[in-house]
Amino acid sequence: MKWNLGVNTAHDYCYYHTLSLWKDQEPTFPFVDSHNKTYNVRDGSDWETTLKPRLHQRLRNSKNIILFLSSDTCNSQALREEIDYGINTLGLPVIVIYPEYKEKSDIADANGIKQSIKALWNKLPIFRDNMGKVPTLHIPMKKSVIRNALNNKDFVVQSKTESGAYFYPQE
Repeated sequence: MKWNLGVNTAHDYCYYHTLSLWKDQEPTFPFVDSHNKTYNVRDGSDWETTLKPRLHQRLRNSKNIILFLSSDTCNSQALREEIDYGINTLGLPVIVIYPEYKEKSDIADANGIKQSIKALWNKLPIFRDNMGKVPTLHIPMKKSVIRNALNNKDFVVQSKTESGAYFYPQE
């Protein structure tokens, strides 16, 4: 059976390419693309024998998960599997980037993470229901903040901090 997992059709996929572009333009940008560490597969490949094992292999090569979460996020089978396996099997920290928000103050204030951000967690129930098992860092789509997050040793599996939802305070 062939599966259309909707991975490349998701609007958020373009943001993933933005990180790759930043890395191409600036080799010191700390983005490591685990997707390029394994063979590429076609969207029409078999889920159980090809796609799922490759996804698991990519995650085993990863130090964390970068999740783009927006009003356009598609709760696809591949994304659910990535989050489930990454959090529940590998214990990978998650850096959540909110592309519709540009400033730290859009994510959180003195009272913590804003309700508008928390509402987006419902777009991906597997993330919402399991994020408390690993450290999660919630940040806006801003290059300097993303750079700091990717360099933050508290959000890599080898040296991760305590589980919980984190954000960068406003300056």
